[in-house]
Amino acid sequence: MTRRQLLEGLGAAAAARAANGRRPNFLFLFTDDQRFDTIGALGHPEVRTPTMDRLVSRGVTFTHTFTMGGTAPAICVPSRAMLMTGRSLFRVHDSVMAPASAPESERRPFVTFPEVLRRAGYVTFGTGKWHNGPALYARSFSNGGEIFFGGMSDQRKVAVNDFDPSGFYPKQNQRIGASFSSQMFSDAAIRFLKERPRGTPFLLYVAYTSPHDPRMAPQRYADLYVPERMRLPENFLPQHPFDNGELRVRDELLAPFPRTPEEVRRHIAGYYAMISEVDAQMGRVLEALEQSGEAANTYVIFAADNGLAVGQHGLMGKQNLYDHSVRVPLVISGPGIRKNRRAGALCHLMDVCPTILELAGVPIPTEVEARSLQPLLDNPRASFRDAVMFAYRNLQRGIRTDRWKLIVYNVGGQRTTQLFDLARDPHEKNNLAGDPAHAGRRRELQALLRRMMKEAGDRVDLEAARWTAYS
Repeated sequence: MTRRQLLEGLGAAAAARAANGRRPNFLFLFTDDQRFDTIGALGHPEVRTPTMDRLVSRGVTFTHTFTMGGTAPAICVPSRAMLMTGRSLFRVHDSVMAPASAPESERRPFVTFPEVLRRAGYVTFGTGKWHNGPALYARSFSNGGEIFFGGMSDQRKVAVNDFDPSGFYPKQNQRIGASFSSQMFSDAAIRFLKERPRGTPFLLYVAYTSPHDPRMAPQRYADLYVPERMRLPENFLPQHPFDNGELRVRDELLAPFPRTPEEVRRHIAGYYAMISEVDAQMGRVLEALEQSGEAANTYVIFAADNGLAVGQHGLMGKQNLYDHSVRVPLVISGPGIRKNRRAGALCHLMDVCPTILELAGVPIPTEVEARSLQPLLDNPRASFRDAVMFAYRNLQRGIRTDRWKLIVYNVGGQRTTQLFDLARDPHEKNNLAGDPAHAGRRRELQALLRRMMKEAGDRVDLEAARWTAYS
């Protein structure tokens, strides 16, 4: 099935909710490496996020949203590909993440939700981080500005491109952005809101590089968080208790070994400062949306690509399957959506793709594997998914239900299993895998994991002595 072949029929019409019978607009605010629990309105005692708090009060917050993990250490690449296409980790690995040398004609067919909206008559504008290649960007967006195609070195010196309708972005055309990353991307979004074509629906996709490192927030935000006053996470450890296969990957080298409370507090303070800074910049974009006169007819989606450990379990990065790294914020507000509600059902970040298309009232591509969140927007207490699975390279596989999580590791043939009762142990501190009282639960979850891996197209054999795919 090619990307031009779409499902007949429309989803449950969100267009009917739009003001004055017009097709709705979409504003997507996407942060980088922001953990699910770093929002003041959701109970965080230290981080200051007035803009995110306002979004929570205006819409439905999906409190158990997950990314599936990654087949490479740069989790942001597959996470963003899954978001854009509504396809699971192993499908995007074989399409969006195919080797750069492979011609696009040899890749498996896929389509992005901005591409579908663009074909349906939307102006699609993208700014900020785009880690899935210029060709896919050119198909997805009809306009853009301050486009960041990859790499990271300095939040004050981000290499960006101007929009090129030809889709040709040679490296020599890059320039260094004129301001701090979050401000620069917000400025581009605000310009679009002021200069956009009138009478045409739009998608405005704003992908920030914050709070990803280097964590170098402007001083007024850094001053909000004194490292010595930061609380250590409940699951802080000086080092991870066993080799998970990635203890020396780039993210883990941001702090020395063993982790000390002082060093972790310093990183936490810098992380929160970056979150507060990007929160303020998101506020500027929302204010511009209000001034544009389109706010009442615009769905606002706020989410992040993946979480981050920052000292939890002795880890600093996101190359793991603990909740702090695979669980992300997601808030949707807009015309007809209930205010200040929480949806606790398990869902995937990739579920945003068909949700946006259903809200727009356009057909959903047949290759989309994700499920629209529309039932949870209508009834936040509705059930949705019974379980979600996770994977990281050829090293880690996991599964989570409402209450239980199982993680299986295979590092050079050395196998380790973890089982957590999340109702009693939300910080994943007490491994029950070796407890005979939970042997039945472990077998049940292992069987479910094998089934979900097969359904998702995972080529790893869970029972093999060594896992060889996705290395």
